[in-house]
Amino acid sequence: MGQTWQDLLARPSFIELDAVGRAGALLDPGSVRVLAGPFDRIESPWLEPQGITPQADDGTVIARGTVDGRPVVVAAIEQGFLGGGTGEVSGAKISQALLLAAADSRAGTPTAAVILFETGGVRLQEANLGLNAVAEICSAVLDLRPHAPVIGVVAGTVGSFGGMSIAAGLCTRLIVTPQARIGLNGPAVIEQEGGVDEFDSRDHALIWAVDGGGQRHATGLADVLVPDASNLLRAAVVDAIHAGVPEPGRHRSERLDVLASRLAVYDPASSPRPADLPTLWGRSYESVPAPEQPVVTPVAEPPVTRGRTWLGALSGGVTVESVIPSVLSATTTDARYLAVVPDPANRFYRAREGQVGLTESLALAEAVREVVEADRATESKRAIVAVVDLPSQAYGRYEEMAGLHQAMATATDAYHAARVAGHPVVAVVVGTALSGGFLTHGLEASQILALNDPGVEIHAMHQAAAARITLRTVDELNDLAKTIIPMSYDVEDWARLGFCDGLLTVSDADDPTPKDVEAVRGAIEAAIDRARVGPRDLSNRLDSEAATATRHASRQIREALARQWNADT
Repeated sequence: MGQTWQDLLARPSFIELDAVGRAGALLDPGSVRVLAGPFDRIESPWLEPQGITPQADDGTVIARGTVDGRPVVVAAIEQGFLGGGTGEVSGAKISQALLLAAADSRAGTPTAAVILFETGGVRLQEANLGLNAVAEICSAVLDLRPHAPVIGVVAGTVGSFGGMSIAAGLCTRLIVTPQARIGLNGPAVIEQEGGVDEFDSRDHALIWAVDGGGQRHATGLADVLVPDASNLLRAAVVDAIHAGVPEPGRHRSERLDVLASRLAVYDPASSPRPADLPTLWGRSYESVPAPEQPVVTPVAEPPVTRGRTWLGALSGGVTVESVIPSVLSATTTDARYLAVVPDPANRFYRAREGQVGLTESLALAEAVREVVEADRATESKRAIVAVVDLPSQAYGRYEEMAGLHQAMATATDAYHAARVAGHPVVAVVVGTALSGGFLTHGLEASQILALNDPGVEIHAMHQAAAARITLRTVDELNDLAKTIIPMSYDVEDWARLGFCDGLLTVSDADDPTPKDVEAVRGAIEAAIDRARVGPRDLSNRLDSEAATATRHASRQIREALARQWNADT
């Protein structure tokens, strides 16, 4: 018998709760303990100078407790504060909580994590700090995931977008409601970048057909679809915790076979509709029968870009191979170099200018995993060098339909796996490094180098899109960036935040001289040596002199969480 409207009204809505209420609805009664809460008053130092009132807990609640008697930490994002955007403090809270749960789990007390995603992604008012925070969250999810479940919940009303949706794609299990939305790029951003014909942000039916929780569940990109009811969401979380940790290789972000088979039968030229995908792919995340792969004819004269130029120069004359036409690889005795480059014939037309899209994410993941597997039994692992020159991720309808966030999670997972396996992972930014593209190809590196050149630009979003999202003009953003350094597009300002392990001066970044190449190659070799003896997580990004000078809040929140983690237990 169907439910009546009285039944629907009687449900205890989860969506209507704030972050504290949502965490409390999942944890066992009487077990809830909020850490680094509002009374600690560790808030963003970057908002008030912009005329924005900060929130005392920076819009993220960390609560320890139990679920069905088992230790759990909940990271609940407050959807009502700046669209749930991830900034320096809020991001550090989530990653530190996950790292502490991982430490407990390795010490014999398995501690699951639940992340309540209600976020538009990176908080653009703290752009580069937020971008790095998302990279650290992804790394921390992967640090905990082998030891205890990491459960993602997307309920509504904001959904999960931007780089945080990559973190959602890394979770052990993902629980959604019909009101949930998940995507890498929000509809308004796609419209900004690709035009209304690419995605009409006013077309609500299209939005739900592409990003909605029901569609993500129907295509195997979410595990459980639950009505908006606190008791039902809690029951789903209990089940996920009891299910434990899957066998290695069974997480969605590790299933390259599934992604490859799905993309083999997915052709944007045939104008697929969202409703076609459950039939095309099936409702579970398993491989589908793939047709014979067509022969790819390379472009006769591919565009000359910094990424292509520097990959060839740095790899010392070895043969440059195409993993796919838009992902180049050069393998030396000691390292594999990888770069994303333009492919004017790319069947995904929104990824023709060097953007990281669906096939690029898969190719990067395959190339990295190949090195990890080949070196599994060797003591000294080869380095992996990401040569970065990319204009961000692909902003397209067909990418979002297929789950670009999940594809990018496969590359993120692969780079992390290489790093923790002992491969020195070095990123060299020689051109543009924006948004999710940099998260996927570069920000999971052990060491990051960058050319000190006006053509190098590192940021969370293109200026025009960032202006639209923050309701400012481009000129206003540039004025703010003079004093709010995480908003700056200047590479020297980015280096001041502590993410740069070497700012390199060359005479010609577009056409490097032998002396330029020798200097950068030497810097890469030094970075590889540092990575071999340094930590295999991303903790070194807080240890530099630059980070000490600019990221006081990052240190403060991590110290507070570590201090309070086991207090009164």
